[in-house]
Amino acid sequence: MKIAFNRKNSIVWAILLVPAILVPIGNWHFRSLVPATATGGISSEGLMPHIRYLASDELEGRLAGSPGAEKAARYIAEQFARRNLVPLGDEGSYFQEFSFVSGVRLGSANSLEVAWGKAGSSNQTGGRSVLEPGSDFSPVSFSLTGEFEGAAHFAGYGISAPSLQYDDYRNSDVKGKFVFVSRYGPEGDDPHGQFGRYHALRFKAQTARDQGAAGIVFVDDSEDFSGSSLSKLRFDRSFADSGIAALAISRSSARRILAKAGLKLEDLEGAARSRKGSAVDVPGVRLKFRADLVKETRSARNVVGFLKGTGELAEEVLAIGAHFDHLGMGEVSSLAAKPGREVHNGADDNASGTAGLLELAGALASRRGQPGRSLLFLAFSAEEQGLLGSRHYVNHPVVPLDKTVAMINMDMIGRMQGKRLIVGGTGSSPGWRDLLTRLNKDADLELKFRDGGFGPSDHSSFYGRDIPVLFFFTGVHGDYHKPSDDYDKIEAAATARVVEFIHRTARSICGMDQPPAFQKTAGAQPESGRTGFRVSLGIIPDYGEEVEGVRLSGVREGSPAAKCGLQSGDLIVGWSEKKITNIYDLTYLLQEHRPGDEVEISVVRDGEELQFTATLEGR
Repeated sequence: MKIAFNRKNSIVWAILLVPAILVPIGNWHFRSLVPATATGGISSEGLMPHIRYLASDELEGRLAGSPGAEKAARYIAEQFARRNLVPLGDEGSYFQEFSFVSGVRLGSANSLEVAWGKAGSSNQTGGRSVLEPGSDFSPVSFSLTGEFEGAAHFAGYGISAPSLQYDDYRNSDVKGKFVFVSRYGPEGDDPHGQFGRYHALRFKAQTARDQGAAGIVFVDDSEDFSGSSLSKLRFDRSFADSGIAALAISRSSARRILAKAGLKLEDLEGAARSRKGSAVDVPGVRLKFRADLVKETRSARNVVGFLKGTGELAEEVLAIGAHFDHLGMGEVSSLAAKPGREVHNGADDNASGTAGLLELAGALASRRGQPGRSLLFLAFSAEEQGLLGSRHYVNHPVVPLDKTVAMINMDMIGRMQGKRLIVGGTGSSPGWRDLLTRLNKDADLELKFRDGGFGPSDHSSFYGRDIPVLFFFTGVHGDYHKPSDDYDKIEAAATARVVEFIHRTARSICGMDQPPAFQKTAGAQPESGRTGFRVSLGIIPDYGEEVEGVRLSGVREGSPAAKCGLQSGDLIVGWSEKKITNIYDLTYLLQEHRPGDEVEISVVRDGEELQFTATLEGR
């Protein structure tokens, strides 16, 4: 569902009715509201009402693109206006709108037809049957769309694992065929077994695609297809399809199809479990499959406010950001036992950081007229979908990135344990550690420095553009990404203490004689959110762009990717003669390698396909 925002009905138009004056900034000119009463310093009394509202059930978890997230965006815009920030969004508003793929739905033209002729030595006559979508089969969300036809083949669990002396494709030719595969692996559904990493549907689809199959048919493991997870169209947050037709089918339908060739599903699965090999053609049987999948898009909004500095440093800008979206009812990344049933209020993640952003805006606005750099306040949406809001901002900045001297990010700053405050990005500028250590003499916090500029929050988008960053974070806790991340668990006084320290840090950066120097860091960063890697390539994927391949938003300094010549902006399309269409392809291939392996990587850069050889490192 695409949500359209009507700016004429937006709160910002009411705000902009206030008389305005033009404020020049170098060659830029913005509109500034008539000064309002400035707020004072940082206090828990100022922070907690923001957190209470943003984390209330009324906002329904602030899922990006939802009405609850829109309420949050309007609230932030109102607060920016009260603090006399200049709106730098679209059409003179505080809002910077962008769209993203939020899901996949079934179109009206999905179909599956099975035709059979004589099967081997049987006297069976030919025929055809049409299966019903929903009750007999369902396309998988990462399927190619279009019409596909081919002969049938059964390939056990669809696993090719030579290192485990197991290969369902051994001595089989599946080119142009539909491959039927059972769920999970020879050990059953144990995710911790030696075959656990091969269970993923996308992994099996990639394997079938690399074997040349026209399609893959996942056979359900339950007798109730309508109640099975396989029958549900589940969007896995990847824009790209798997490069192969993919569908799930009920066990009863699979039995009937195999029976046309004199085969029994249970016998074939038993042979696969015993590792005796069950890959066989299904003679005389052909499938004709039509997949009609429609990508759904939503609109989301960043909220952007500006505070002009004064003096000779005013043309340089310090960006301060926090994301305000969360998980809604658990549609995205929930760690709840039964996601989708309860509101995930996200008090710490990241109503706390958003409240800090608002109070910093007030405290820094109260110092209007003092010499120093300008300030850009950024409230990001769709962080939980893969940093989409901040990626959109750095691709469409309202202030030139070469004028942005540094970026401060706050994410989950409301549950400080003791006096411990984690600060990431401290290696992104050579002066960061000294500055923070000096400021901490009065704050008396237990600072834990993390040098890496890349990390699981919005500062990564800025670091990938060679901007020094600081990431303030009080740590993960047992309520992370669960419905229990509620307002009453926020440590009010400690949160105010953290925000006051960030306030002093921002003021110091604004007054530096020279802008912070940027430097690359060698801090490690996983290639994706999955675990189980033995090796590292050292890339930072860009999840915000809809492309076929894997776009890089950054390359870790000193990593195999950097050493072989990969760069930010490259599009990885191949890996040792295998096609890369999405992040899952790359993830599964990385899991297959060991430290010291050499791989050939194909990338598209400036319209030209280039080849690089990387030697993978251990993690």
